[in-house]
Amino acid sequence: MSDLPTELVPLSEQQRDIVELARAFARDEIRPRARAVDEADVETPWDLWRKAAKVGITGFMLPEEFGGGGCTDVFTQVLVQEELCVGDLGIGNLLCSNGFFADPVLELGTEEQKREWLTPLAGPDTPMTALATTEPGAGSDAASMLTTAQRTAGGYRLNGQKVWISNAGEAEQYVVFAKTDPDRRSRGVSAFLLRKDTEGVSFGEPMRKMGQRAIVCREVLFEDAYVPEEHRLGAEGEGFPGLMGTFDISRTVLGAAATGVARAAYEYARDYARERRQFGKPIIEHQAVAFRLADMRTRLEQARLMTWRAAKRLDAGLNATAEAAMAKLTASETAAYCTWAAVQTLGGWGYSREFPVEQWMRDAKLEEIEEGTSDIMRLVISRSL
Repeated sequence: MSDLPTELVPLSEQQRDIVELARAFARDEIRPRARAVDEADVETPWDLWRKAAKVGITGFMLPEEFGGGGCTDVFTQVLVQEELCVGDLGIGNLLCSNGFFADPVLELGTEEQKREWLTPLAGPDTPMTALATTEPGAGSDAASMLTTAQRTAGGYRLNGQKVWISNAGEAEQYVVFAKTDPDRRSRGVSAFLLRKDTEGVSFGEPMRKMGQRAIVCREVLFEDAYVPEEHRLGAEGEGFPGLMGTFDISRTVLGAAATGVARAAYEYARDYARERRQFGKPIIEHQAVAFRLADMRTRLEQARLMTWRAAKRLDAGLNATAEAAMAKLTASETAAYCTWAAVQTLGGWGYSREFPVEQWMRDAKLEEIEEGTSDIMRLVISRSL
Protein backbone atom coordinates (compact mmCIF):
# COMPACT_ATOMS: atom_id res chain seq x y z
CA MET A 1 0.00 0.00 0.00
CA SER A 2 3.05 2.28 -0.16
CA ASP A 3 1.75 4.14 -3.23
CA LEU A 4 -1.36 5.39 -1.41
CA PRO A 5 -1.19 7.89 1.48
CA THR A 6 -3.41 5.69 3.63
CA GLU A 7 -2.07 7.17 6.84
CA LEU A 8 -4.59 9.95 6.16
CA VAL A 9 -7.53 7.55 5.82
CA PRO A 10 -6.90 4.16 7.45
CA LEU A 11 -8.34 1.27 5.46
CA SER A 12 -10.42 -1.64 6.68
CA GLU A 13 -9.28 -5.21 6.07
CA GLN A 14 -11.88 -5.54 3.29
CA GLN A 15 -10.62 -2.39 1.60
CA ARG A 16 -7.02 -3.52 1.83
CA ASP A 17 -7.91 -6.89 0.33
CA ILE A 18 -9.79 -5.48 -2.67
CA VAL A 19 -7.11 -2.85 -3.31
CA GLU A 20 -4.36 -5.49 -3.20
CA LEU A 21 -6.41 -7.69 -5.54
CA ALA A 22 -6.82 -4.79 -7.99
CA ARG A 23 -3.12 -3.93 -7.78
CA ALA A 24 -2.04 -7.51 -8.46
CA PHE A 25 -4.53 -7.88 -11.32
CA ALA A 26 -3.29 -4.63 -12.88
CA ARG A 27 0.32 -5.76 -12.60
CA ASP A 28 -0.05 -9.39 -13.66
CA GLU A 29 -2.97 -9.31 -16.10
CA ILE A 30 -3.70 -5.79 -17.36
CA ARG A 31 -0.29 -4.21 -18.00
CA PRO A 32 1.10 -7.21 -19.97
CA ARG A 33 -1.94 -7.12 -22.32
CA ALA A 34 -2.33 -3.36 -22.63
CA ARG A 35 -0.29 -2.77 -25.78
CA ALA A 36 -1.91 -5.66 -27.67
CA VAL A 37 -5.36 -4.38 -26.75
CA ASP A 38 -4.45 -0.90 -27.98
CA GLU A 39 -3.10 -2.29 -31.27
CA ALA A 40 -6.24 -4.42 -31.79
CA ASP A 41 -8.14 -1.09 -31.90
CA VAL A 42 -11.79 -2.20 -32.03
CA GLU A 43 -11.70 -5.59 -30.31
CA THR A 44 -13.08 -6.03 -26.81
CA PRO A 45 -10.59 -7.89 -24.55
CA TRP A 46 -13.03 -10.56 -23.42
CA ASP A 47 -10.24 -12.64 -21.90
CA LEU A 48 -9.48 -9.91 -19.38
CA TRP A 49 -13.17 -9.31 -18.74
CA ARG A 50 -13.73 -12.97 -17.87
CA LYS A 51 -10.64 -13.17 -15.68
CA ALA A 52 -11.70 -10.04 -13.81
CA ALA A 53 -15.23 -11.40 -13.37
CA LYS A 54 -13.94 -14.66 -11.89
CA VAL A 55 -12.02 -12.85 -9.15
CA GLY A 56 -14.86 -10.42 -8.44
CA ILE A 57 -13.51 -7.19 -9.91
CA THR A 58 -16.39 -6.53 -12.32
CA GLY A 59 -18.96 -6.72 -9.53
CA PHE A 60 -17.13 -5.63 -6.39
CA MET A 61 -19.12 -2.37 -6.28
CA LEU A 62 -22.56 -4.05 -6.35
CA PRO A 63 -24.61 -4.55 -3.17
CA GLU A 64 -24.28 -7.88 -1.39
CA GLU A 65 -28.04 -8.53 -1.57
CA PHE A 66 -27.68 -8.84 -5.35
CA GLY A 67 -24.61 -11.06 -5.13
CA GLY A 68 -22.01 -8.30 -5.47
CA GLY A 69 -18.89 -7.61 -3.46
CA GLY A 70 -20.65 -5.13 -1.21
CA CYS A 71 -18.11 -2.31 -1.68
CA THR A 72 -20.85 0.20 -2.38
CA ASP A 73 -19.07 3.17 -0.81
CA VAL A 74 -17.55 5.52 -3.35
CA PHE A 75 -14.24 5.76 -1.49
CA THR A 76 -13.48 2.06 -1.96
CA GLN A 77 -14.48 2.34 -5.61
CA VAL A 78 -12.00 5.15 -6.24
CA LEU A 79 -9.21 3.21 -4.52
CA VAL A 80 -9.83 0.22 -6.79
CA GLN A 81 -10.27 2.33 -9.92
CA GLU A 82 -6.94 4.06 -9.42
CA GLU A 83 -5.12 0.74 -9.04
CA LEU A 84 -6.69 -0.82 -12.14
CA CYS A 85 -5.94 2.27 -14.23
CA VAL A 86 -2.30 2.25 -13.22
CA GLY A 87 -2.26 -0.94 -15.26
CA ASP A 88 -4.13 0.58 -18.20
CA LEU A 89 -6.69 3.37 -18.30
CA GLY A 90 -9.01 1.94 -20.95
CA ILE A 91 -8.97 -1.59 -19.56
CA GLY A 92 -9.45 -0.33 -16.01
CA ASN A 93 -12.48 1.71 -17.06
CA LEU A 94 -13.86 -1.26 -19.00
CA LEU A 95 -13.62 -3.69 -16.08
CA CYS A 96 -15.63 -1.38 -13.80
CA SER A 97 -18.15 -0.27 -16.44
CA ASN A 98 -20.99 -2.30 -14.92
CA GLY A 99 -20.91 0.14 -12.04
CA PHE A 100 -21.92 2.94 -14.40
CA PHE A 101 -24.93 0.87 -15.51
CA ALA A 102 -25.81 -0.04 -11.93
CA ASP A 103 -25.84 3.53 -10.58
CA PRO A 104 -29.09 4.70 -12.27
CA VAL A 105 -30.73 1.33 -11.52
CA LEU A 106 -29.87 1.75 -7.84
CA GLU A 107 -30.95 5.41 -7.97
CA LEU A 108 -34.30 4.97 -9.72
CA GLY A 109 -35.16 1.28 -9.82
CA THR A 110 -37.67 -0.75 -7.82
CA GLU A 111 -36.48 -3.68 -5.71
CA GLU A 112 -37.78 -6.04 -8.37
CA GLN A 113 -35.87 -4.20 -11.11
CA LYS A 114 -32.69 -4.23 -9.04
CA ARG A 115 -32.92 -7.98 -8.48
CA GLU A 116 -33.69 -8.71 -12.13
CA TRP A 117 -31.05 -6.47 -13.72
CA LEU A 118 -28.24 -6.36 -11.16
CA THR A 119 -28.08 -9.95 -9.92
CA PRO A 120 -26.75 -11.27 -13.28
CA LEU A 121 -23.83 -8.82 -13.02
CA ALA A 122 -22.42 -10.37 -9.87
CA GLY A 123 -21.38 -13.82 -11.09
CA PRO A 124 -18.31 -15.12 -12.93
CA ASP A 125 -20.20 -15.07 -16.24
CA THR A 126 -21.38 -11.49 -15.93
CA PRO A 127 -22.54 -9.79 -19.12
CA MET A 128 -21.34 -6.36 -20.14
CA THR A 129 -23.70 -3.42 -19.78
CA ALA A 130 -24.03 0.05 -21.29
CA LEU A 131 -25.47 3.47 -20.56
CA ALA A 132 -26.98 5.23 -23.60
CA THR A 133 -27.31 9.00 -23.28
CA THR A 134 -25.19 10.87 -25.86
CA GLU A 135 -26.63 11.70 -29.28
CA PRO A 136 -25.20 13.36 -32.41
CA GLY A 137 -26.74 16.69 -31.38
CA ALA A 138 -26.87 16.17 -27.62
CA GLY A 139 -23.53 15.81 -25.87
CA SER A 140 -22.92 18.29 -23.07
CA ASP A 141 -26.54 19.47 -23.44
CA ALA A 142 -28.09 16.11 -22.59
CA ALA A 143 -31.53 17.67 -22.09
CA SER A 144 -31.68 18.39 -25.83
CA MET A 145 -31.76 14.68 -26.75
CA LEU A 146 -34.16 13.77 -29.55
CA THR A 147 -34.68 10.05 -28.93
CA THR A 148 -38.35 9.58 -28.05
CA ALA A 149 -40.32 7.04 -26.04
CA GLN A 150 -43.96 7.12 -27.12
CA ARG A 151 -46.61 5.38 -25.07
CA THR A 152 -48.23 2.33 -26.60
CA ALA A 153 -50.22 -0.61 -25.28
CA GLY A 154 -48.42 -1.89 -22.20
CA GLY A 155 -45.27 0.14 -22.70
CA TYR A 156 -43.30 2.43 -25.02
CA ARG A 157 -41.86 2.58 -28.53
CA LEU A 158 -38.34 4.01 -28.70
CA ASN A 159 -37.14 5.84 -31.80
CA GLY A 160 -33.89 7.70 -32.25
CA GLN A 161 -30.12 7.44 -32.30
CA LYS A 162 -27.42 7.33 -29.66
CA VAL A 163 -23.72 7.76 -30.39
CA TRP A 164 -20.38 7.14 -28.63
CA ILE A 165 -21.98 4.47 -26.46
CA SER A 166 -19.33 2.49 -24.58
CA ASN A 167 -19.72 -1.31 -24.92
CA ALA A 168 -22.57 -0.89 -27.42
CA GLY A 169 -23.08 -4.09 -29.35
CA GLU A 170 -21.01 -6.02 -26.82
CA ALA A 171 -23.29 -5.25 -23.88
CA GLU A 172 -26.35 -7.38 -23.13
CA GLN A 173 -28.17 -4.85 -20.91
CA TYR A 174 -28.74 -1.11 -21.47
CA VAL A 175 -30.06 1.90 -19.61
CA VAL A 176 -31.45 4.24 -22.28
CA PHE A 177 -32.54 7.83 -21.75
CA ALA A 178 -35.32 9.12 -24.02
CA LYS A 179 -37.95 11.86 -24.15
CA THR A 180 -41.44 10.86 -23.03
CA ASP A 181 -42.42 14.53 -23.38
CA PRO A 182 -40.32 16.19 -26.12
CA ASP A 183 -41.54 19.69 -25.20
CA ARG A 184 -40.23 19.71 -21.62
CA ARG A 185 -36.46 19.40 -22.11
CA SER A 186 -34.92 17.86 -18.98
CA ARG A 187 -38.31 17.35 -17.31
CA GLY A 188 -39.40 15.23 -20.25
CA VAL A 189 -36.53 12.72 -20.04
CA SER A 190 -37.23 9.21 -18.77
CA ALA A 191 -34.99 6.16 -18.30
CA PHE A 192 -35.59 2.65 -19.60
CA LEU A 193 -34.03 -0.78 -19.25
CA LEU A 194 -33.72 -2.97 -22.32
CA ARG A 195 -31.75 -5.92 -23.64
CA LYS A 196 -29.53 -6.22 -26.68
CA ASP A 197 -31.87 -8.59 -28.51
CA THR A 198 -34.85 -6.23 -28.29
CA GLU A 199 -36.52 -6.02 -31.70
CA GLY A 200 -35.88 -2.66 -33.32
CA VAL A 201 -32.45 -2.15 -31.69
CA SER A 202 -29.40 -2.14 -33.98
CA PHE A 203 -25.79 -1.03 -33.79
CA GLY A 204 -23.32 0.83 -35.99
CA GLU A 205 -19.78 -0.18 -36.80
CA PRO A 206 -17.11 0.21 -34.11
CA MET A 207 -15.81 3.77 -33.90
CA ARG A 208 -12.04 4.12 -34.30
CA LYS A 209 -10.65 6.18 -31.46
CA MET A 210 -7.50 8.01 -30.45
CA GLY A 211 -7.14 6.04 -27.22
CA GLN A 212 -8.85 3.88 -24.59
CA ARG A 213 -9.46 1.32 -27.32
CA ALA A 214 -10.30 -1.43 -24.84
CA ILE A 215 -13.77 0.11 -24.69
CA VAL A 216 -15.47 -0.32 -28.05
CA CYS A 217 -17.94 2.45 -28.91
CA ARG A 218 -20.79 2.27 -31.42
CA GLU A 219 -23.97 4.04 -32.42
CA VAL A 220 -27.23 2.56 -31.15
CA LEU A 221 -30.32 2.90 -33.34
CA PHE A 222 -33.92 2.51 -32.17
CA GLU A 223 -36.70 1.86 -34.68
CA ASP A 224 -39.99 1.28 -32.87
CA ALA A 225 -38.14 -0.71 -30.21
CA TYR A 226 -40.72 -1.90 -27.70
CA VAL A 227 -40.02 -1.52 -23.97
CA PRO A 228 -42.65 -2.76 -21.50
CA GLU A 229 -43.79 -0.29 -18.87
CA GLU A 230 -42.26 -2.37 -16.07
CA HIS A 231 -38.84 -1.65 -17.60
CA ARG A 232 -39.13 2.11 -17.12
CA LEU A 233 -36.82 3.33 -14.35
CA GLY A 234 -38.67 5.65 -12.00
CA ALA A 235 -41.63 7.76 -13.06
CA GLU A 236 -41.90 9.58 -16.37
CA GLY A 237 -39.71 12.67 -16.29
CA GLU A 238 -37.42 11.36 -13.53
CA GLY A 239 -34.70 10.19 -15.90
CA PHE A 240 -32.73 13.42 -16.09
CA PRO A 241 -32.55 14.09 -12.32
CA GLY A 242 -31.56 10.45 -11.87
CA LEU A 243 -28.83 10.82 -14.48
CA MET A 244 -27.50 13.98 -12.86
CA GLY A 245 -27.45 12.25 -9.49
CA THR A 246 -25.32 9.41 -10.82
CA PHE A 247 -22.91 11.86 -12.46
CA ASP A 248 -21.56 12.87 -9.05
CA ILE A 249 -20.48 9.28 -8.49
CA SER A 250 -19.24 8.57 -12.02
CA ARG A 251 -17.23 11.79 -12.24
CA THR A 252 -15.57 11.02 -8.92
CA VAL A 253 -14.70 7.50 -10.06
CA LEU A 254 -13.35 8.86 -13.34
CA GLY A 255 -11.25 11.26 -11.30
CA ALA A 256 -9.65 8.19 -9.74
CA ALA A 257 -9.16 6.62 -13.18
CA ALA A 258 -7.35 9.74 -14.38
CA THR A 259 -5.26 9.72 -11.21
CA GLY A 260 -4.29 6.13 -12.02
CA VAL A 261 -2.88 6.89 -15.45
CA ALA A 262 -1.17 10.01 -14.08
CA ARG A 263 0.48 7.82 -11.44
CA ALA A 264 1.56 5.28 -14.04
CA ALA A 265 3.14 8.03 -16.12
CA TYR A 266 4.88 9.60 -13.14
CA GLU A 267 6.31 6.31 -11.88
CA TYR A 268 7.51 5.28 -15.33
CA ALA A 269 9.17 8.64 -16.01
CA ARG A 270 10.76 8.72 -12.53
CA ASP A 271 12.24 5.24 -12.92
CA TYR A 272 13.49 6.02 -16.44
CA ALA A 273 15.09 9.26 -15.25
CA ARG A 274 16.98 7.37 -12.54
CA GLU A 275 18.53 5.03 -15.13
CA ARG A 276 18.99 7.22 -18.21
CA ARG A 277 22.37 9.00 -18.18
CA GLN A 278 23.32 12.14 -20.10
CA PHE A 279 26.27 14.47 -19.56
CA GLY A 280 27.77 11.98 -17.13
CA LYS A 281 24.91 11.56 -14.66
CA PRO A 282 21.32 10.28 -14.41
CA ILE A 283 18.94 12.76 -16.00
CA ILE A 284 16.94 12.97 -12.75
CA GLU A 285 19.90 14.96 -11.40
CA HIS A 286 19.39 17.62 -14.06
CA GLN A 287 17.20 20.39 -12.71
CA ALA A 288 14.94 20.59 -15.78
CA VAL A 289 13.97 16.93 -15.43
CA ALA A 290 13.83 16.95 -11.64
CA PHE A 291 11.51 19.96 -11.57
CA ARG A 292 9.21 18.38 -14.15
CA LEU A 293 8.99 15.23 -12.03
CA ALA A 294 8.32 17.40 -8.97
CA ASP A 295 5.41 19.02 -10.78
CA MET A 296 4.09 15.59 -11.82
CA ARG A 297 4.20 14.29 -8.25
CA THR A 298 2.58 17.42 -6.85
CA ARG A 299 -0.27 17.41 -9.35
CA LEU A 300 -0.78 13.68 -8.81
CA GLU A 301 -1.23 14.15 -5.07
CA GLN A 302 -3.62 17.07 -5.63
CA ALA A 303 -5.76 15.00 -7.99
CA ARG A 304 -5.91 12.03 -5.62
CA LEU A 305 -6.81 14.06 -2.54
CA MET A 306 -9.52 16.02 -4.35
CA THR A 307 -10.98 12.75 -5.60
CA TRP A 308 -10.89 11.30 -2.11
CA ARG A 309 -12.63 14.40 -0.73
CA ALA A 310 -15.48 14.10 -3.24
CA ALA A 311 -15.83 10.39 -2.47
CA LYS A 312 -15.94 10.98 1.28
CA ARG A 313 -18.60 13.67 0.89
CA LEU A 314 -20.75 11.33 -1.19
CA ASP A 315 -20.35 8.52 1.35
CA ALA A 316 -21.36 10.94 4.13
CA GLY A 317 -24.58 11.77 2.27
CA LEU A 318 -23.48 15.33 1.55
CA ASN A 319 -23.94 17.20 -1.70
CA ALA A 320 -20.81 16.77 -3.79
CA THR A 321 -21.76 18.06 -7.22
CA ALA A 322 -19.12 20.79 -7.22
CA GLU A 323 -16.53 18.60 -5.49
CA ALA A 324 -17.04 15.79 -8.02
CA ALA A 325 -16.62 18.28 -10.86
CA MET A 326 -13.48 19.69 -9.22
CA ALA A 327 -12.06 16.20 -8.81
CA LYS A 328 -12.70 15.22 -12.40
CA LEU A 329 -11.42 18.54 -13.75
CA THR A 330 -8.24 18.45 -11.70
CA ALA A 331 -7.53 14.75 -12.22
CA SER A 332 -8.21 14.75 -15.96
CA GLU A 333 -5.98 17.78 -16.58
CA THR A 334 -3.36 16.21 -14.30
CA ALA A 335 -3.48 13.04 -16.39
CA ALA A 336 -3.02 15.10 -19.56
CA TYR A 337 -0.03 16.91 -18.02
CA CYS A 338 1.65 13.87 -16.46
CA THR A 339 1.39 11.76 -19.59
CA TRP A 340 2.77 14.63 -21.69
CA ALA A 341 5.57 15.09 -19.15
CA ALA A 342 6.40 11.39 -19.27
CA VAL A 343 6.75 11.52 -23.07
CA GLN A 344 8.93 14.61 -22.70
CA THR A 345 11.12 12.92 -20.11
CA LEU A 346 11.70 9.88 -22.31
CA GLY A 347 12.45 12.12 -25.28
CA GLY A 348 12.58 10.21 -28.55
CA TRP A 349 11.74 6.94 -26.80
CA GLY A 350 8.63 8.57 -25.39
CA TYR A 351 7.44 9.09 -28.95
CA SER A 352 8.04 5.44 -29.78
CA ARG A 353 5.39 2.75 -29.51
CA GLU A 354 8.02 0.52 -27.91
CA PHE A 355 7.27 2.38 -24.66
CA PRO A 356 3.80 2.79 -23.10
CA VAL A 357 3.86 6.52 -22.38
CA GLU A 358 2.72 7.59 -25.86
CA GLN A 359 -0.37 5.39 -25.48
CA TRP A 360 -1.05 6.81 -22.03
CA MET A 361 -0.96 10.33 -23.46
CA ARG A 362 -3.55 9.32 -26.07
CA ASP A 363 -5.66 7.52 -23.49
CA ALA A 364 -5.62 10.42 -21.03
CA LYS A 365 -7.21 12.88 -23.43
CA LEU A 366 -10.60 11.20 -23.14
CA GLU A 367 -10.73 11.98 -19.43
CA GLU A 368 -11.01 15.69 -20.31
CA ILE A 369 -14.02 14.91 -22.52
CA GLU A 370 -16.18 12.03 -21.23
CA GLU A 371 -18.88 12.44 -18.57
CA GLY A 372 -18.69 16.19 -19.12
CA THR A 373 -15.85 18.10 -20.74
CA SER A 374 -13.51 20.32 -18.76
CA ASP A 375 -15.58 23.27 -19.96
CA ILE A 376 -18.71 21.71 -18.47
CA MET A 377 -16.88 20.93 -15.22
CA ARG A 378 -15.95 24.59 -14.91
CA LEU A 379 -19.57 25.52 -15.60
CA VAL A 380 -20.80 23.16 -12.86
CA ILE A 381 -18.25 24.55 -10.41
CA SER A 382 -19.06 28.17 -11.25
CA ARG A 383 -22.77 27.57 -10.57
CA SER A 384 -21.90 26.57 -7.01
CA LEU A 385 -20.00 29.75 -6.23
